[in-house]
Amino acid sequence: MLIDTHCHLHDREFFAEEQAETMLVRARKAGVKKIICIGTSQEDSLAARNFATKHEDVYWTYGMHPENAKNSTELQKRNPYRPIAIGEVGLDYHYEGYNRKAQIRLFEEMLQMAVDNDLPVSFHVREAFSDFFAVTANFPKIRGVVHSFTDNKKILKRVLNETNFYVGVNGLATYSTLPTPPLERILLETDAPFLTPEPFRGIINEPAYIYEIALWLSKKIGEKFEKIERETTKNAERLFNFQDSVIC
Repeated sequence: MLIDTHCHLHDREFFAEEQAETMLVRARKAGVKKIICIGTSQEDSLAARNFATKHEDVYWTYGMHPENAKNSTELQKRNPYRPIAIGEVGLDYHYEGYNRKAQIRLFEEMLQMAVDNDLPVSFHVREAFSDFFAVTANFPKIRGVVHSFTDNKKILKRVLNETNFYVGVNGLATYSTLPTPPLERILLETDAPFLTPEPFRGIINEPAYIYEIALWLSKKIGEKFEKIERETTKNAERLFNFQDSVIC
């Protein structure tokens, strides 16, 4: 059985409700036993929560994507339900006009929220690893996963050696030259609707395609599919604990 540790199936901008339900059925048939819907704003996180509460095998996170750094006052609206993790949160310096100070401030607030609630974190980091390492070093108890790692071998080595974080492997790895983390540090994810893996590139991504990512990884590192399935599932269960959402 497989786990999709990062998707946006709850987001009605990309998936109609009926379409999302159909994709859940396909995911289950493909051997996906758990799915995590990732929040990117106050509104989006609550949408993830509402979708997850309808399905026993769907979980949700509470997060503020770095693109929302200018709206960090939303953090004052504490949501009343316990998510499985905080995220996706982090730093993104890819686009012109980003506000570095605001992003760092928001990131620190979200990490403190994770510490206060004893929750893991789904990190979004793009072209910002120097500040990422500096900020997370101030939160030594933080545990989490670097979602959709897109940097080089040197940065991957730092993630593996300087932190205890897992690394998200998704469809992007199936058609790029990204370095591959060791199996004991890998979590599988789709990031659906984005980053559709081979051989389905060109169409919308969905959680069922986590099977294709696992199959690619099996061939890439020369391990049996069953071991990929077993170890990545164990990694995900270790990080997220998968306790049911409760009012807190």
